[in-house]
Amino acid sequence: MRKQNLLILVFFILSIAVFGQDRPDALVLYQDGKYDEAIKVCEGELAARPGNMDSYSVLGWSLIRLGKYREALGKAQEALKISRYDTRIVEIIGEANFYLGKNSESLKWFEEYASLSPGGGRIDSVYFFMGELYIRLGEYSHADIAFTTAVYHSPNIARWWARLGYAREMAKDFTYSIEAYDKALELAPSFPDAKRGKARVEAQLRNG
Repeated sequence: MRKQNLLILVFFILSIAVFGQDRPDALVLYQDGKYDEAIKVCEGELAARPGNMDSYSVLGWSLIRLGKYREALGKAQEALKISRYDTRIVEIIGEANFYLGKNSESLKWFEEYASLSPGGGRIDSVYFFMGELYIRLGEYSHADIAFTTAVYHSPNIARWWARLGYAREMAKDFTYSIEAYDKALELAPSFPDAKRGKARVEAQLRNG
């Protein structure tokens, strides 16, 4: 009898393992760029477990990658009612608002993310977005600080260095602007934004 019970238990465990292997992983699908498939999996998971914050997170990320910003915002706001301070959801709301052109609203949510999770996995991107928002708002010194923080966390992205150069150029901080453009060109020698930016600043310096 004990042997029979043991066999039943082993069969049950193996069945769970096989089921887990066959079940699609939404995060893996997202990481593989299969955003539509990830969304379907997340929707199924949320139907089974409405409070699953992991599913809400991957769902929001996937919707943003597909350019469905309003839908991403709606789902994130729905998730926020379940877990108000889930930083993944806070970041999704900031990003969705960024792409929807809601600059002040986006900045508010990115600032909250930075406050809640200064060492979070998206902190580099959050500061990059904040830099872009400050440029939109014409606050170039603030943009400089935000981009400087972004490249501190991720120093090997040429585009971010070029945007730092642009922020400094707009703030008329020409010497340090060239330094940032040079760093961008060191990482990507043919990067056009950095080449054009550096040429503009050098012309400004020559002309006084």
